[in-house]
Amino acid sequence: MSITITPDQVNSIVWNQHQDPFQILGPHPIEENGKVTSWVVRAYLPNAEAVWVVLPEVRKEYSMQSVHNAHFFECTIETTELSNYQLRVKEGDRERVIYDPYAFRSSKLTDFDIHLFAEGNHHRIYEKLGAHPMVVEGVKGVYFAVWAPNARNVSILGDFNSWDGRKHQMRKIGNGIWELFIPQIGVGEAYKYEIKNNEGHIYEKSDPYGFQQEPRPKTASIVTDLETYTWTDRDWMEKRRHTDALTQPVAVYECHLGSWLHAASAEPAVKPDGTEEPVVVVSELKTTARFLTYRELADRLIPYVKELGYTHIELLPIAEHPFDGSWGYQVTGYFAPTSRYGSPEDFMYFVDQCHQNGIGVLVDWVPGHFPKDGHGLAFFDGTHLYEHADPRKGEHKEWGTLVFNYNRNEVRNFLYANALFWFDKYHIDGIRVDAVASMLYLDYARKPGEWVANQYGGRENIEAADFLRQVNHLIFSYFPGTLSVAEESTAWPMVSWPTYVGGLGFNLKWNMGWMHDMLDYFSMDPWFRQFHQNNVTFSMWYNHSENFMLALSHDEVVHGKSNIIGKMPGDRWQKFANLRCLFAYMYAHPGKKTMFMGMEFGQWSEWNVWGDLEWQLLQYEPHQQTKRFFSELNRLYRQQPALYTWDFAQEGFEWIDCSDNRHSVVSFIRRAKDSDEFILTVCNFTPQPHSHYRVGVPEHGFYTEIFNSDAKEFGGSNMGNLGGKWADEWWMHNRRYSLDLCLPPLAVVMFKLDRQKTEEARKALLAESQNQ
Repeated sequence: MSITITPDQVNSIVWNQHQDPFQILGPHPIEENGKVTSWVVRAYLPNAEAVWVVLPEVRKEYSMQSVHNAHFFECTIETTELSNYQLRVKEGDRERVIYDPYAFRSSKLTDFDIHLFAEGNHHRIYEKLGAHPMVVEGVKGVYFAVWAPNARNVSILGDFNSWDGRKHQMRKIGNGIWELFIPQIGVGEAYKYEIKNNEGHIYEKSDPYGFQQEPRPKTASIVTDLETYTWTDRDWMEKRRHTDALTQPVAVYECHLGSWLHAASAEPAVKPDGTEEPVVVVSELKTTARFLTYRELADRLIPYVKELGYTHIELLPIAEHPFDGSWGYQVTGYFAPTSRYGSPEDFMYFVDQCHQNGIGVLVDWVPGHFPKDGHGLAFFDGTHLYEHADPRKGEHKEWGTLVFNYNRNEVRNFLYANALFWFDKYHIDGIRVDAVASMLYLDYARKPGEWVANQYGGRENIEAADFLRQVNHLIFSYFPGTLSVAEESTAWPMVSWPTYVGGLGFNLKWNMGWMHDMLDYFSMDPWFRQFHQNNVTFSMWYNHSENFMLALSHDEVVHGKSNIIGKMPGDRWQKFANLRCLFAYMYAHPGKKTMFMGMEFGQWSEWNVWGDLEWQLLQYEPHQQTKRFFSELNRLYRQQPALYTWDFAQEGFEWIDCSDNRHSVVSFIRRAKDSDEFILTVCNFTPQPHSHYRVGVPEHGFYTEIFNSDAKEFGGSNMGNLGGKWADEWWMHNRRYSLDLCLPPLAVVMFKLDRQKTEEARKALLAESQNQ
């Protein structure tokens, strides 16, 4: 046999130093006078003792010879065509027949794919990069592609090659993308990328575009097919597409799946096919316990949230993260729902079941920073690829995390595609973008000298703002009717304004100012509230500058802040009354609503990520009554368009009296859009009840008391207005008519004009006058 390759070429493969191993390995034609006369086949198989080329179609074998290295093999086959050959490999006492990965030479990425990715506009790049089961030339296998432009070499590691980076070396194509199709492997294979930089340093990385990861503490990605689940939510998705979410009721139950409830023991969960799910033990718990699976949560969490009447569940980050105690906010697998609770298909089932029960799903999304874990994005290809190289721009020292380089097209593309991915593959209904302020300001949590100004000398991160505009533009272009919510705590203008007028493009922004004002107000002794009436009323001065969501979130019940009921002053009865008063005012106030799990039954302890909610409290009547209060409050909210259809227009809200600080009372009207409906709300923020308290109203008639937070069924004193009151022709608050009300202590009462009863009374009076 004549040798067709040099020692240097062989060594470039043996030492894993060739950026296109297809130039050496696999089949290569030999031509004479422009015609193919034979083929030379080369293979590098580090553990092989002998190798044969097998031609199944003609039932022939050709022995390969070692060339320049004991494990580098070559042979020449006299044939004009060569396809679908196999390699019979002898490794000690073991023989196996494999397809040669270097025989599949065509790229699965088009030039257009590469071009779009390079300019940051490949919105479905997750369908190209990552690991994708497919059939190539009639052979099943997995196609791998990863972006690592500064790597010297990249290989694929897995059980299928004994985690040996010499065996499946990838080739580099345009824009620094590496690719390889590996035949005869499929769904369920664990894998990583072995990346070498120019100095030869090796980094073993999980797949940035991997759809699934091993349960921690393991860190490998898992080959997954996301197209096998059969969705049953077509009606929900179609209705959502034609619905303006801002005119709908939005009451969000914020939930951390890992600490809502654990299984009582470490008994394995059962998969739908009857096999056992691996137990993921929570070692920080004093008793042995495991997480509930997505399917178990679907059976337990969804009915609970539906009973309480919430419209959405918001999940703290679902994307894969290595440390339970991070709450999910330090993400290493941006395209992988965490394996703590099951498989990607299990999470699809959870979302699907939410939709079947009329509940939307929001997911917390973390594009602001990522952790330094060795298997993650940090220093991915031996350089600062996803993060800024300058630590003054690329590191959050306070959090010990790295900041994405929003100025790099491919990094922006990674994040754009990631946001769209969750809507596309998992049918989520919205995202809440975490820590937006940390993205928008270059000096966020940085001391003087630790940050770099923008090109205009300012502190604004212009690239991050442009990134947020683009991602929101894409979300609403592809998925109308969804939500994009900003956790933004500063006065950055037009956060929830459309991008075409210069806004950041979110459709909701958390009202952090309202949250701080209200918690300060309700935590003080009621006697002092008369001096702080501004806390209650100030939010309406700026309410129409943004589309606000009122949020009492997980951040308010950790780190020594106490849970909500623990912040309330007074004895036990007053604490519960204050809690009801706070949330009733929240629901009456313009804006969508979010509250964290455990608040709905008055949990006393702070949220503990390692434990469960204090479910044992529900054996006591005050906590049962508090849970009933929230069910009724959500029912009222969903049934009354005046409370949600006109949240963001000045016409939807009108003060009656906001200046009665002596009694700590406020009264206002909420109006429905495209309707004459309105709701009168009167709030008494002190434990002193008020009888014969007059409130002006816009029309004459009978006002039904539709909600009273002091009702006996909620644990209140059961003071009220006997079902409603007739308006008197008595001028008050610059109005011709007024109501003579009884205001219960620490309570919110709501009234609605009963037009039918009013009209019936008018007709009765008219008939009586005619009879006389």
